[in-house]
Amino acid sequence: MSQQNPTTIVTVPSTTTILAQQRKQRRLTPNATAKRYLAAFRTGRGIAGLVILIVLVALALLAPVLFPGGYDQQSGDALAGPSLAHPFGTDELGRDILIRTIYGLRMDLSIIVVSVPISMVLGTALGLLGALSRFAGSFVQRVLDIILGFPGVVLGVCIVLIMGPGWLALVVAITVSGLPLFGRQARAALLEQMQREYVTAARTLGVSKGTILVRHILPNAVDPILVNGAIFVVVAVFIEAGLSIIGLGIQPPEPSLGSLLNVGIRFIEQAPMYIIGPTLVLILLSMSFSLLSDALNETVTRK
Repeated sequence: MSQQNPTTIVTVPSTTTILAQQRKQRRLTPNATAKRYLAAFRTGRGIAGLVILIVLVALALLAPVLFPGGYDQQSGDALAGPSLAHPFGTDELGRDILIRTIYGLRMDLSIIVVSVPISMVLGTALGLLGALSRFAGSFVQRVLDIILGFPGVVLGVCIVLIMGPGWLALVVAITVSGLPLFGRQARAALLEQMQREYVTAARTLGVSKGTILVRHILPNAVDPILVNGAIFVVVAVFIEAGLSIIGLGIQPPEPSLGSLLNVGIRFIEQAPMYIIGPTLVLILLSMSFSLLSDALNETVTRK
């Protein structure tokens, strides 16, 4: 008596089924993503970084209210040591170093708030250009490689020498310095996602390159770009400080953390707090974003 072998039927999902599953998953994406990002601020590092940042931002925003006399109010008590009236002492013109440090923090935050988001958007757009044109994508990557060959401060020096020192030159220098970071990250996400089933299915159905880019590839590149954005803020802080320390950043009498260090180093023996005060604020600002980037990285990579 012959025995028949059972026939195994393998069902291969169609392209429309793959895209339908992808869209079904994405209906939950906004809420799930929001909860995941909020979870980063519930970790120890996230809470610590957020608290430090909130305090610094509050001081910077409220500086005109807390110190209505401004940052350039002079007195006859030059290079005085720390006291209740002047916790960081006074500078060579009798100006309160704490007040100038807080206004310097305000200046640094204004540079960061403008330059880092612009760099993120432009760098990501350049990195994803390869989805629309392979030639343009390759050309952009060669340009980004050239930019990457210059350290941030060196590139900033070249830009400042062309534009002249000041707020705008610092914004441009930081923006250009960040383009390779975000561009290469976006391109890596692009190359990874282009091999996925749902992208192949969309292309088979004739979905346009722009639609694939916006609806499928870009959402999958958001997580690493945000983490790198928090990391790049720390780099931006030190680019500003480095350029201002060598006299190519914010010019007196306007203060920035870097320009205060530039002047304070000349009086380090007479007034050590001239250096210590701005340095502490600079470290706290960098630490806050470092902690936030660590918390975001742990959250978005958690399975």
